Amino acid sequence: MKDPKVVLRRIFERIICKTMENQYCKVGSVTPIAANRNAIALLEYQYKNFLEKASSLEYTDAKLVEFFEHKAQKINRILENMMK
Repeated sequence: MKDPKVVLRRIFERIICKTMENQYCKVGSVTPIAANRNAIALLEYQYKNFLEKASSLEYTDAKLVEFFEHKAQKINRILENMMK
């Protein structure tokens, strides 16, 4: 069985990469990612999901909790930058 940290990191990277790919539609025509409400909703969902996972594992696996909290912090920073 693969390490859950590796699996989650790959999923997170794919989602972010896919979101970043879609932020520019045509050459010369720029659509910022901040204008994409689906991206914001997706990031908010991921943020809440990582926090829930961290709180559910609080007493079992400290390193995994730390991993989930770190991912939630990264997403929160992205969201804050998008809202500016």
